[in-house]
Amino acid sequence: MTRTILQRVSAGRGSEIAGEITKEETGQSDVDVSVIVPVHNCRPYLDRCLTSLLIQRVSLEVVVVDDGSTDGSAELLDLYASCHRGVVRVIRQAHSGGAGRPRNVGLSHARGRYVFFCDADDYLGSEALERMLAMADRNGSDMVLGKIVGHGRKAPISMFRESADRVPLEDSTVYNSLSCFKLFRREMLERHAIAFDETMLVGEDLIFTTHAYCHADVISVVADYDCYHLVARPDGTSIMQRKESRDPVSWLQMIKRPIELMVDHIQPGALRDHLLRRHFRMDAFGSLGRPFLAAEPVQRKEIVAEVTDMCERWLTDGVRARLPAIDRSRIAALEDIDRLVRLAHIESAAVRRELTGLRWEREGRLTVSGRVALSTLEQDGRPEIVGGALALVLRRRPGGTGPLADLVVSVTDIVVPVTGDCEEFTGLVDVAELSSGVWDVYVSVEFEGVPRLARLGADRDGRIAQPVAHMVGDVVALPYFTRPYGNLSLDIGGYVVGVPGGVRLARTRWTAGNRLVLDGRVTVGTATPATRAVRHLVWRERESGRERRVPVTVRAGGAFTIRQAMGRLGPGTWDAYLELDLGGPPARFRIEATAETIVPPRTWWRGLARWSVRPYATVGKGRLSTVVRTFGPRTLIRRLLR
Repeated sequence: MTRTILQRVSAGRGSEIAGEITKEETGQSDVDVSVIVPVHNCRPYLDRCLTSLLIQRVSLEVVVVDDGSTDGSAELLDLYASCHRGVVRVIRQAHSGGAGRPRNVGLSHARGRYVFFCDADDYLGSEALERMLAMADRNGSDMVLGKIVGHGRKAPISMFRESADRVPLEDSTVYNSLSCFKLFRREMLERHAIAFDETMLVGEDLIFTTHAYCHADVISVVADYDCYHLVARPDGTSIMQRKESRDPVSWLQMIKRPIELMVDHIQPGALRDHLLRRHFRMDAFGSLGRPFLAAEPVQRKEIVAEVTDMCERWLTDGVRARLPAIDRSRIAALEDIDRLVRLAHIESAAVRRELTGLRWEREGRLTVSGRVALSTLEQDGRPEIVGGALALVLRRRPGGTGPLADLVVSVTDIVVPVTGDCEEFTGLVDVAELSSGVWDVYVSVEFEGVPRLARLGADRDGRIAQPVAHMVGDVVALPYFTRPYGNLSLDIGGYVVGVPGGVRLARTRWTAGNRLVLDGRVTVGTATPATRAVRHLVWRERESGRERRVPVTVRAGGAFTIRQAMGRLGPGTWDAYLELDLGGPPARFRIEATAETIVPPRTWWRGLARWSVRPYATVGKGRLSTVVRTFGPRTLIRRLLR
């Protein structure tokens, strides 16, 4: 080592500390964030982890607890401590076997207003702590959840849909995330004696975080930045990657401890039922899914016994009401293991579906046909499961991409009855019932009373072509197949799909007052829009982007007439558009023209200025544009002086 390493013994713990230096020696102010990193044989990942911490633009300290490493991690930590004195502190202890004790030791040495726990094989985004700390200071947060992304490991999603200054525990999904990779107010942890259970190899962070949720007055979420990168080790040696760490019986026995802690702190009622739902949905009934199918008969009985015990202790009417249909079916089948196996197949297997027909009918109705079945898991003795009740489900996306996207405030499902059965069903979608926005098409099918929902369209008959746009009243309906997955969606109003349309110029003529009169016809798809759908002509100047709007007179059959006083346009090159209101964002169409329909240029005098207007059809695509020029005394003098 290139530098002498400062060491001392931590009072009362017998731990060895390197790189510690007092505030008096550094002159540093209080630390904002203490990052606690437990380390045991993580040498290949340490550089990336520690570098990601040292580049954080906050006042921080990195408290690394070396839990008896033997792979060279200790020597690398010594180097970091010597090069970053006052920032990186290394605490050494004998190997404890889990992450609980090193995290507690690190917490006892933390000086920051906030603490953040980071595993040595993971790393932070470069702005992670800066963004989370800003969120905490702005709102007085006790906990801040920063978006977690997985690299070969599953990461939580539901609580990171959007950032939020204050998230109520009862009306959100934050409790779904019980890992400790969060920003915690240290004063809250100390006041309520929140610590990791050092006797547990797996689940110690669930108890810690559950306890913190019970006392956090303000919880915030940073969802617009990848804060924490959760990494799978290629050799699968991390504790949570080991097969025995996810043994369903052991997991169910372990999860009762955070549940017991939670119910000791939260009074019976809606909040407790909401939190219990997480444990039943994700832990208890999660063990009755794929893990149940993979288990041997004896272990299946053990799983059922543990789930039954949880139900007897904590399943209330409020929890039951919050559970999906499949879990309510499982509750009723706890004494029927064969039924539980079938339910596990129903939940775990893929829904095979095929779109076999798609066509417009009269009065703006879209016929959707298909077939659906369940692909049960490939294993011996799998049960035969037959589909039951069928329906099409249209789900409006929560938001849009057009100017009116902020008007879409909620997700609404419309259920469309179908005729036929799983072998061949047909539904008739009344597009007039759909509000403006983008609607995704699903097929819903029940298997033994349990509904499964799947997107429709990716698998389809090769003869199915995308239907053309259709006018339903004043609104344009655009069926399309999404990219890259090819699922069927309906764009009502033209939010994500370009509206097919055409505006053809029939003739132009000059009238009194130097007015240019345009006669033409407009179509949308194969139909003509309603007269009130045509809003106005828009002249757009190419260089400056300035726009001028002109009223339009519309007649039956899409015919229109426009009268433009050309003297009201300033000098420049102006392109002509017809703007329509088709139920969504304004739809603009260039006016198509041929040379034969364009009148000759016109010149006139206004005072001492000479005006010149030359309408023309652009080369290639043949679209109406016009050049406006003025020549006054100054222009004449400049030309004479050249």
